[in-house]
Amino acid sequence: MTYQSILVETKDRVGVVTINRPKAMNALNGQVMSEMTAALQAFDADDAIGAMVITGNERAFAAGADIKEMSGKSAGDMFKGSFVDAWDDIRKIKKPIIAAVSGWALGGGSELAMLCDMIVAGETAKFG
Repeated sequence: MTYQSILVETKDRVGVVTINRPKAMNALNGQVMSEMTAALQAFDADDAIGAMVITGNERAFAAGADIKEMSGKSAGDMFKGSFVDAWDDIRKIKKPIIAAVSGWALGGGSELAMLCDMIVAGETAKFG
């Protein structure tokens, strides 16, 4: 599968998903959530993968929901949208997921980290 908003790689038996929206501080939108969920599910189904890592970049793990995407939507619309479905899909993953956090993890980014089985926070990690 080709991804637009994430980078996907395998290192030994670890599947790595890197959120790749540096200009938006890795803000989470429907595309990121859909792609990340698909990649994690593929790793979960792959017997060669033993665990997964979700990461961002040094500036931001994920700076929360993409405000541009939220514009004009109610809280209910956002709640019923792709985020809730993605959270549920990620929660169903059987293999361990590690959040490797550097920089900002704000709002939904902090929630994404907490959804993982383990958080490894670098010295620059800031949660809010």
